[in-house]
Amino acid sequence: MPSLMRFLTVMGVLAALGFGAVYALATFVTPRPREMTVTIPVDRLRAQPAQARAPEPDGGPHATASAGERSATP
Repeated sequence: MPSLMRFLTVMGVLAALGFGAVYALATFVTPRPREMTVTIPVDRLRAQPAQARAPEPDGGPHATASAGERSATP
C-alpha cells in the first residue's frame, strides 16, 4: 500500500506541475498578431467537369447502389 500512495502522490505532483505550466502559459504569454498567407493549389479552384458530377437517375440516396444493396423498404 505505501508504494501505491507514493505512486499516486508522484503522479499528482506531476499533474499539478503540468497544469500549472499550461495555466502560466495561457495567462502570461500573449501571442503576437501577424499576417498569415495560405497557398491554395490551382486544381482546387477550378470547377469540376460536368461528366464527373452526373445527376442520379432517381435522385434518391440509393441511386448509386447496386440492385443487391438496395433495401426492400421504400
